[in-house]
Amino acid sequence: MHRRNFLAGTAAIAATPALAARHPEPADTGQAATLRVATTAFRRLDGTTPSRQLSEPVLAHLRLTQTITGDAETPEQRARLAAVGSEAASLAGWLAWDMNDIGSARTWYGAAIKAARTSSDRLLLAYQLGSLAGFEADAGNAAQGLALVRTAHRQLGDAAPAIATAWLDTVEALAHAAAGDRPAAEAALDQAARSTDAVQDEQPPPWPWVFTFTHTKVAATRLTCGARLGLPGWVTASQDAAAALTSSHEKQRALLMLDLAAVRLATGRLDGAFALAGRALEVGARYRSGRIIERARGLRRSYTSPTPPRVIREFDDRLYGIYL
Repeated sequence: MHRRNFLAGTAAIAATPALAARHPEPADTGQAATLRVATTAFRRLDGTTPSRQLSEPVLAHLRLTQTITGDAETPEQRARLAAVGSEAASLAGWLAWDMNDIGSARTWYGAAIKAARTSSDRLLLAYQLGSLAGFEADAGNAAQGLALVRTAHRQLGDAAPAIATAWLDTVEALAHAAAGDRPAAEAALDQAARSTDAVQDEQPPPWPWVFTFTHTKVAATRLTCGARLGLPGWVTASQDAAAALTSSHEKQRALLMLDLAAVRLATGRLDGAFALAGRALEVGARYRSGRIIERARGLRRSYTSPTPPRVIREFDDRLYGIYL
């Protein structure tokens, strides 16, 4: 979503008692609750702060959390603190992903899953498995992404909150799109839309979700799936495209712009494609997002010509001056 519904209006990172014992509720003033407040603050900064500026503070916070967890006096305290450590590790993975540090991202997502297992919180574990699934789907590892989604669904069981089901369905759609399976991707998107209808009854969203999940997220996922599947109709549908591109999270919006640009390029609309890509490139440079910049480079590599038109030459000039 990464990944997730951390991104208000994106188009990112308490279950019912049947799922798992809930760890610190808002009224808890212990160490776990205090550390979670810091993690949430860092997560909310992600939309307006370069990941390179957030990464070191988040890693320092993660190390502190791990140290305190290791010193916990009881299994119950250790489980609560492990849940906070899992959330912090997942955020570290998200930031590394944005910086295009793929190896570190996978390492931190793995650490988040391990800590979630220690916490014995099934909802948290499903969330972290889904986060890694989204990462793998984005990397083109469709089989691994789908396997992780299936495991996450098993952790949730039949009593899953609607937000968890809707979000996992969008991750599954991305993995099917990475595999080139249009019917499966479309079915997952349809299920995500149905699940999203029920999300409004769960406000505020259950932890570890921070922001609400709306149909805008489903629209954004449809746009990305359409780009990966080479389906212009999915991408240029006015309702989906307009809704998805209204995200207040600039980095996520830039990635969606590049998805839309890829389809415009595939349909021969060079000026529109690279004008949109240029806007995304500005965001990537401003936030020093390696993920956005590399996606822009990939778009440029997809077009070859001995005499590129002016709009592409101008794009090249801007791209060559970015060292990320």
